[in-house]
Amino acid sequence: MEPSNYLKRLYGNPTDEKYTPGYGVLPIIKYIPEGKTVWCPFDTEHSEFVLKFREAGFKVEYSHICNGQDFFRYEPPQWDIIVSNPPFSRKTEVFSRCLELGRPFALLMSNYWLNNVAPCRLFQNSNLELLMFDKRIQFGEGKNVPFNSSYFCHGILPRQIIFEMMDTSDRTPSRMPDDLPGAGVCRTAGEEDNQEL
Repeated sequence: MEPSNYLKRLYGNPTDEKYTPGYGVLPIIKYIPEGKTVWCPFDTEHSEFVLKFREAGFKVEYSHICNGQDFFRYEPPQWDIIVSNPPFSRKTEVFSRCLELGRPFALLMSNYWLNNVAPCRLFQNSNLELLMFDKRIQFGEGKNVPFNSSYFCHGILPRQIIFEMMDTSDRTPSRMPDDLPGAGVCRTAGEEDNQEL
């Protein structure tokens, strides 16, 4: 099965799987309090979110639909804060669930979403915080991304809007694609042999 067909079956949209480079993760780390357990619900073992937060000394729980852990049905037993890059086509549902869970979160999202009525409705009675950047995050290799992204946060930032200069000098691509399906195979953490889906 082609990866795009696999993702379409899981998400309903094969373009939802975008890989955040390490430089896109680093700016949010300083806003997460030490000692907190970070849940990365759209990530695998080699996601830059998982790797960078672990390098910074955080305990990290990760889950991914590829491993049968659907964000809308799964929740790890212990976590404090959600940080990730969610599937864009399900953004409203993802933010709604995050607000229902009632804990802090920081989700990387296209700024285009601010043109939609959904953020207004979702955050009408909750604080929306934005960590915005001077440069675009390039998700994967190939064409330049035509939009800016920000961390859409709740209960994390000290002010409602923070603007930051992003250091993009390390262009090392995400290592997460190695964990995901290729020709219908999904590798999970610690597996020696791949498992057919």
